[in-house]
Amino acid sequence: MEAQSTGARRPAKGRVVMLVDNKVDGDSRVQKAAESAAAAGWDVVLLGLVRSGSGRSWKLGDAEVRLLPLKTPLGKRHAERHRSLLRRPFAYPPGPMAAYRRQWAKAWRADVASRRAALKVVPRAVGGPLFRRVEKLRLVVAGPVSKFMQKWVEFRARQSGQAQKAGRALRGPLDRAFTAVWRAAKGKRAWRRLEPVLWDYELTYGKEIDALKPDLIHANDFRMLGVGARAAVRARAAGRTVKLVWDAHEFLPGVRPWEDNAHWIPGNTAHESEYAPYADAVVTVSEGLGDLLVERHGLKEQPTVVLNAPDRPVEPDLLLEDAEPEPDLRALCGIGPDVPLVVYSGSPGPQRGLGDMVEALPSLDGVHMAFVVPSPAAGYIQSLLQRAQDLGVGDRLHAVPYVKHWQVVRFLSAADVGCIPIHHWPNHEIALITKFFEYSHARLPLVVSDVKTMSEVTRSTGQGEVCRAEDVPDLVRAIKAVLADPEKYTAAYDKPGLLDTWTWEAQAEVLDGLYSRLVTRSAKATS
Repeated sequence: MEAQSTGARRPAKGRVVMLVDNKVDGDSRVQKAAESAAAAGWDVVLLGLVRSGSGRSWKLGDAEVRLLPLKTPLGKRHAERHRSLLRRPFAYPPGPMAAYRRQWAKAWRADVASRRAALKVVPRAVGGPLFRRVEKLRLVVAGPVSKFMQKWVEFRARQSGQAQKAGRALRGPLDRAFTAVWRAAKGKRAWRRLEPVLWDYELTYGKEIDALKPDLIHANDFRMLGVGARAAVRARAAGRTVKLVWDAHEFLPGVRPWEDNAHWIPGNTAHESEYAPYADAVVTVSEGLGDLLVERHGLKEQPTVVLNAPDRPVEPDLLLEDAEPEPDLRALCGIGPDVPLVVYSGSPGPQRGLGDMVEALPSLDGVHMAFVVPSPAAGYIQSLLQRAQDLGVGDRLHAVPYVKHWQVVRFLSAADVGCIPIHHWPNHEIALITKFFEYSHARLPLVVSDVKTMSEVTRSTGQGEVCRAEDVPDLVRAIKAVLADPEKYTAAYDKPGLLDTWTWEAQAEVLDGLYSRLVTRSAKATS
């Protein structure tokens, strides 16, 4: 089915506009949702973004993907726009003034030195005797004054730099007071002052959604919730029936903030709280997260659980002849089939435990580790590779890029162990994350940390070992135990039905059923 252009006749099931605040590539949940919904008969347009450059579009199965160029002028903090008299009273205002004044002070000092030298070596070129006497007097004053001014300008320029840094960090007492005042004054509307950058998303996506005239909007995560809610309200005000599905990937109050400042969590949670009641249905990744959302937002219905499960593995002989060749994990690592290989696949970050894996490597003789990550060249990954070099095990740590979402399971199956040593954060406790299912379908023995839900499932199925989070010696113990007897753990995957519900195909049926109920219900209400 070809994606329909705006205004074209709709397919029987209706048009779905999906929203996500990333570039789509690398977000397997969103890709699979769009592709499977289109395959089920929905006219799907997936809107994502690019933070630099121009937008682009492509096809994902029968779904259309459009990336919109995002500009974030409202993301500039107050200190980047205004002079902060309370934070640094002597600072120059934001802009070129500090650099101009520093250069001006240096030029004055250079001029004073040049004039002094000229009086010594070419006095006649300076002027007559009377002028030279006046010039000497002027330089007696200009020398110390220009020196003082240079120091004063340097001081104010440092104040400007410190003000800008503190203003961007937003972690000081003034920032906490600002947050408290606006939360008290505006409640859940306080995000307009604390996180005005959210309006940049609205101004990027809003007109595009309106032009597509969707029957259903699927808003992924917290930033897109407000964008989708406002689009649905505009459509209803114009006389069209539009349903809003909010797909909550994480429990926002429990995330590690993308920006560690006094505004980020209060601003984004206020935004989420304002628009959660607008959703006609809520989708989430686990029952535990669903319970938290019901409690926090007073939802009338329990959220529908759609697991972050992978596609059912495709056998090589069923792949299309012109399909992209599958990468080989071991070949990318430069190792043979008999070398023990532990894999981590997913978004990197200190709270994910990748650093613990690197620290464990010296105690795992002959074992190699592979980090399958969005960008092996990223600064954090490069710092881990350097740490491995410092520990003398740099040749046994490898960073390789993501593969296509339908290739993930077969790609990971080349490893011997799937590792998930994540730390204790609220969101880590309540769900089975994507890589858990991907490792399972790859039939890998697991090593997981003792976060609540994942450790409980791993112990109950017997598919792996549990180690204490942030405990490197215990991580070493667990990896050695699995490598010593892998069949003990892979036998769990022979249990009938264990993997059947852990597939995206099963989850896609749930999502299609939800869409159908909402759109059919709205059609009946308007008939």
